[in-house]
Amino acid sequence: MNLRNQVLIWIGFFVFLILALWIFRGILLPFVVGAALAYLLNPLVNQLQRWHFNRGWATAVVLLSVVAIIAGIFVMIVPMVAQQIVGLVQRLPGYAADLEAMVRRWAPELNEWLGPERAAQVERTVSDMLGQIVGFAGVVTSEILASGMTLISVIGFSIFTPVVAFYLLLDWDSMVRGLHDLLPRKQRPEILGILRDIDSSMAGVIRGQGGVLVIDAVFYAGALSLVGLNYGLAVGLIAGLLSFIPYVGFGVGFALSMGIATVQFWPNWWMIALVFAIFMGWQFVEGNVLYPKLVGGSININPVWLMFALLAFGALFGFVGLLLAVPLAAIGGVLVRYGIRKYKGSSLYLGSTHGGQGGNPTA
Repeated sequence: MNLRNQVLIWIGFFVFLILALWIFRGILLPFVVGAALAYLLNPLVNQLQRWHFNRGWATAVVLLSVVAIIAGIFVMIVPMVAQQIVGLVQRLPGYAADLEAMVRRWAPELNEWLGPERAAQVERTVSDMLGQIVGFAGVVTSEILASGMTLISVIGFSIFTPVVAFYLLLDWDSMVRGLHDLLPRKQRPEILGILRDIDSSMAGVIRGQGGVLVIDAVFYAGALSLVGLNYGLAVGLIAGLLSFIPYVGFGVGFALSMGIATVQFWPNWWMIALVFAIFMGWQFVEGNVLYPKLVGGSININPVWLMFALLAFGALFGFVGLLLAVPLAAIGGVLVRYGIRKYKGSSLYLGSTHGGQGGNPTA
């Protein structure tokens, strides 16, 4: 089979995959979450097997432990977090009005410092920004309430996700061997090399970046609550859980925290500076310690491409698309880098006289 036919087959496969995702997007959530959970927990199951556990018992022990931890967190924390988030959304218009009133009180100083025209421009900018933030919060809240899962779908998700994860974990090794046997023998070593790169990138996404996300959420929620910031738990969790979108989690959390801190603590500049220091200090720790240690260079995705993938897949597939966007972007990055390597070794790039150095173009 020549290179052209191989490319057409792979393009057709990916078109079919995207079409299938779009058709079945309404029922994919428990399967996507179950597959991610199985991928995440497979190393633990393998470790128990090395300790002479049966695969079935190892799967059951690991999955039941994780479900028990999640259920405990849900029972203890979720009601309190939900109450804070509802209170924050209801209080946002009040915070915006208070900030706007503070800007008006500072108007004489701004006029003296910036001049009347620039001071008026700053006041309009702040007012417009606050209005957009409040409007955005209202839209997001209404969308969540409108598209939120019904009681039946929540129960279905809670039941189907562990079942999917259990059977995938139970048959993980046999599925991997089956896929290995299906690979074309001639190209098998090269394809296995690509799959190893994809596995490394996916491990960085799901295990590494997922770990950073959880640590961010715990730190922000704990630190903001300890300094006494109103709705600090909710704001911290929002900042942490949105950190999978580059700069968005930090930006949203920072803007909310500084706005609330200014209204709550003014004129105590020390407390406002403390909230500021929490975000700036943790950004330094995340960028220089957490991310290099837990994620490293395994993802290697440009933040612009990642944001595009999130918006595109979110628009196409909704919430399932948001879950799939980062892993698929990581896979796409591996395939693009592989394609560039092949192109740079081909006669098309090197010229016809170097065709022999670039490897067999039909491989």
